[in-house]
Amino acid sequence: MQILIVEDEASLMESMVSYLEMEGFRCEQAADYHTAIGSMDKHDYICLLIDLNLPDGEGLDLVKIARQNHDRSGIIIISARNTIEQRVRGLEVGADDYLVKPFHLSELVARVHSVARRTRMQGEEILTFGMIRVMPEARTCFVDDGKVDLTRKEHDLLLYLMANRNRVVTKESIADYLWGEYGGGYGSYDFVYTHMKNLRRKLVDAGCPDYIKNMYGVGYKFSQE
Repeated sequence: MQILIVEDEASLMESMVSYLEMEGFRCEQAADYHTAIGSMDKHDYICLLIDLNLPDGEGLDLVKIARQNHDRSGIIIISARNTIEQRVRGLEVGADDYLVKPFHLSELVARVHSVARRTRMQGEEILTFGMIRVMPEARTCFVDDGKVDLTRKEHDLLLYLMANRNRVVTKESIADYLWGEYGGGYGSYDFVYTHMKNLRRKLVDAGCPDYIKNMYGVGYKFSQE
């Protein structure tokens, strides 16, 4: 699956490329507006990651051009601009998601997977991990053939863990993914623990091995090890 990353900050670009390629994505890079335009004209991408502040143009214009050309790529805006007005504007012109800098790379990967699923399969994909099967768009989860009733947050949490399987994810990154800019505002991550405990209980009660590993003092790891 091929991704175009439009970002002029070299260190961030390097980090994103390294992390996404470990997930199996092929990444093309554009450090400015005009390079991005050339790449978009030549290739089809499963997802576009577009920074708003570019040295020779405006990232929102790239989003508009993609949609005007009926480009079906998923589009995620990555920006330090964190006003409600800017987020709404980005979504109005055709972006699928909006990620505020600085962000955890694990959150970026989870959002790219989410956008790529919608783009590639139009809601028909079934995700699997061990005994777990998830249909993301239908928001249904099965352990073997038994349906597991999850709340919306538990479902989102499970998708996040599956997207970051075999990696340690921090409580902070989970909070940021599930609650966005408000995730770190509570001063405590007890609510993360509560959702994780409930998700683990429901999966285990359905006959699933306990794939959720506590990494004490750090966070969690979703693994069959």
